[in-house]
This record gives sequence, C-alpha cells and structure tokens, in this order.
Amino acid sequence: MADSGGSSTPLLPGDGSSSRNRCPWRFSIPSPTTSFRIKTSVWAELGGAVGDLGTYIPIVLALTLVNHIDLGTTLIFTAFYNAITGLLFGIPMPVQPMKSIAAVALSASPHLTIPQIMAAGLSTAAVLFLLGITGLMSTLYRILPLPVVRGIQLSQGLAFAFSAIKYIRYDQDFTASTSSSSSSPRSWLGLDGIILALVALLFLVISTGSGDDQERNANRDRSRTRSCVPVSRIPSALIVFLVGILICFIRDPSILQNLKFGPSAITITSITWEDWKIGFFQAAVPQIPLSVLNSVIAVCKLSSDLFPDKTELSATSVSVSVGFMNLIGCWFGAMPVCHGAGGLAGQYRFGGRSGASVLFLAIGKLILGLVFGNSFVTILSQFPIGILGVLLLFSGIELAMASRDMNSKEESFVMLVCAAVSMTGSSAALGFVCGIILYAVLRLREVDWCRLVGIGGKDDAVEEN
Repeated sequence: MADSGGSSTPLLPGDGSSSRNRCPWRFSIPSPTTSFRIKTSVWAELGGAVGDLGTYIPIVLALTLVNHIDLGTTLIFTAFYNAITGLLFGIPMPVQPMKSIAAVALSASPHLTIPQIMAAGLSTAAVLFLLGITGLMSTLYRILPLPVVRGIQLSQGLAFAFSAIKYIRYDQDFTASTSSSSSSPRSWLGLDGIILALVALLFLVISTGSGDDQERNANRDRSRTRSCVPVSRIPSALIVFLVGILICFIRDPSILQNLKFGPSAITITSITWEDWKIGFFQAAVPQIPLSVLNSVIAVCKLSSDLFPDKTELSATSVSVSVGFMNLIGCWFGAMPVCHGAGGLAGQYRFGGRSGASVLFLAIGKLILGLVFGNSFVTILSQFPIGILGVLLLFSGIELAMASRDMNSKEESFVMLVCAAVSMTGSSAALGFVCGIILYAVLRLREVDWCRLVGIGGKDDAVEEN
C-alpha cells in the first residue's frame, strides 16, 4: 500500500529516493479539464453528487438546531471545499462532518458551544496537518496491514447500514441524545412513512442494481433496449433527493414564509482558553484516531479500489487537505469537516466518477448558502428521514463491500475481529489496536523459534544431509 509519487499528486512531500535531491514540498494544480472531465454522463455525475447526503444532512441539521452552527456559513465553506478537492484529486472526494465531534457536541451536558466545537475542529486539523507535512501519515499508510484497514471499512459501512435501518423504521429526533433519538416506530403511511422509504429503495435498486460499473451496465442496457434511455443513466439518487425536497413543501407549506433571502453574516469565532481545553479533551481526542483511520487511510485505500486506473492518492495530500480546510473554515464558524470513506462510497455508488460530481454539489451548496443562508434549515427540518436512511443504506453497503477482497481465512479473521471490536466498542481506534495486536500475534506464530534460538539445529542438519 505504498503512496504513489506521480506528478498528478496535488500535495506531495518527498517520498522515495527520487525525492531526496529535490524540495520536500511540491504543489501542483491539475488542469480543470482533467479533474472535471465527465467520465460517464452528466446525469450519472449529478446522481453521484447527492450520494453522500444521507450522512451529511442529519448531522448538519442536528448541529444547526441544537448547537446553533450557522447553516449558511457551513454551506458556503463546504461548497468551496468540494470544488477545490474535486479539482485537486479528480475524484468525487466527499466533504463530511467530523462525526465524533458532532456526537460529543450533541450529547454533552451542557451541549458544546460554537467556540468549543471550532476548537475541537482546529485541534484535529492541526494534528492531521502536522502528520501530513512531516510524512508520518504516508509512513503509517504504507505499514498498516490491509486486513486491519478492511476491518475499519467494514465496521464503518455496517454502522452506516444499521443507522440507515433505524432511520427507515423509527421516528428520529436529531435534537435528542443518542439513546432517545429513535424511539417510536415510524408509521407505514404518510409523507415520511415506511412505504415511501421502501418505494425509494425499490426505485434505487431497479435503477442502479447491485452497484456494478456504470459503463458495463450501460452496455448491457443498450443490448437489451433500443428505444429507451438506459437505466444506468438515470440520476436515481438526485431524483430521490428532489422528491424529498418537494415533500418538504407539501408537509409544511408555511416554510416558504420563514425563508429569508441573503447569505449569513460571516464572523470570526472568538475562542477562549477554556474553550480550547473543553474542545480538545472532550471532542478532538476521540475524533483524531477516527480521522486518521477513516478520513485518510481508508479513503486512500478505497480510492485505489474504486479508481484503479488513476494514480493512487497520497495519504499526505489527503491528510493535509483535511487539516487545511478546517484551519481556515473553523475560524469563521463553519462545521468541522473531513473526508470520509463512506461518503466516497456513496458518491461512487450513485454515479460519481470524477471531480465533476462534487463540483455540481459545490454549485448547489453555494447557491443555497448565498440565497437562503441559515434559513434553509427550515426546509431541511421537514426532509423525509426515511429517504435519508435509504441513501445512507446504499452508502454503507458500498463501503462494506470493499472488504470482499480478503484472499485467505487468516486475513478474513483479522478483518472480522477488527470490525467486531470497532462496532461493539463504538471506537475505530479500539478496533484498530486489537486488529494490529492480532495481526502481530499471527505473524509471530509463523516464526521458527526453535531455529531462531538454535534448538534442534543438529536434527535439521541430519535431515538436510
């Protein structure tokens, strides 16, 4: 799992012997025509653009309603993040909320304030930025055993899928604590009922199948139908999302009266020493290992799986990207964000194949942020949660399926133990540590200790003669 040092890597410290005689930093911006070139169709890229909203919307909505983070500011900054990372990486690189920070901010009593949340984001960003520029992240990426990485991906994917089923089956209150957020069963009928979610699920299955490569699906569709539009060209996720937006206005027509036009005022967040202490120890400490494993390591590995024809992402570039985004945006009150393997899997699952996918998403976010500002939360608060659950389900399954390449029982054993510990303890760091220990123990079993300490040497010599 070595990082590639090709010229297309946007941010690259001196990796490898060839870099010893040149400047350790090299910054190159790929051509927009290369990064944003449509790989399949415009409709497919548009579908992929909304593929990660199943994780994005619930967390953003909860932080806006509970912790009063400004939605307009977050939309504008994440729009720029999407456009820039799409240009630099040339793939549908997702921009997702930092989930551990969000979980602590929502569940802490009292809830974390905006300065404390921003302090947590800045602390996490500083760590990832330093790990990137020093080359330590690339070293970590090279030496990590693949079964451990797959275990983290499997646990994250299944966690998304389990949350998705809860979204579909139970009413959700994102402003409540985790234990009480899903209590009463969701009704079957209604504009946010189970039947609506199942119809959306059936539509996505029919239009996208099991998630095979879209070009292969398109060729198969053309061989079967001559006059119809190929099923794989339908922007299924985009259609489902737009139906959800339409339902928002049907559920509560009065939201039109609550909309206010114009962007939110951009202000600099004032952070006290007490905010730094609370933000770091309560929220940044659990977020840092998750960001290292899921936002950098797993993203790099998943991108090489999904885009084998492209130069493998540098762990350094991804780590620096996460750090740089938050070292700027958090000072202005934008939600702490990272890249995520689940978001990448979701955007790929629904058609995203290039930076054009996240560019379309960036344009949409920028328009909403500039036109509606923070008042757009009145629309999101009415979005059918069951539909979000359906989108999240496909993202989780796509991410979990990346672990299907284990070639031996031993590799599968390490992967499954790592995933089980991660899910049971709700900690990717704990699963990671257990996976590394188990992998090391299995490697030690293969060592010939008798030969190593000189026991049995004569017998071995006789057998050789």
